[in-house]
Amino acid sequence: MKTRKIPMRKCVACQEMKAKKELTRIVRSPEGEVFVDSTGKKSGRGAYLCHEAACVEQAKKKKILDTHLKSKVPAELYEELEKGSHTS
Repeated sequence: MKTRKIPMRKCVACQEMKAKKELTRIVRSPEGEVFVDSTGKKSGRGAYLCHEAACVEQAKKKKILDTHLKSKVPAELYEELEKGSHTS
């Protein structure tokens, strides 16, 4: 049986390569709306972030998502990410 290739993505905060399913995708849609993409398939500019609380905090503090998505990320999105993140 042939083994399937696992898609890898890099966390924008810690720069660590992980399997796509282990990361959260944040998308800026063509209309300019920024949201969490739970399916991983929505159209728009995407950035990946670990589920680690430290990565979410670093992204918020350094405005990493703002830079990668070339858009202002609302504070509510960071709150949503913090609720979904695991404490390390």
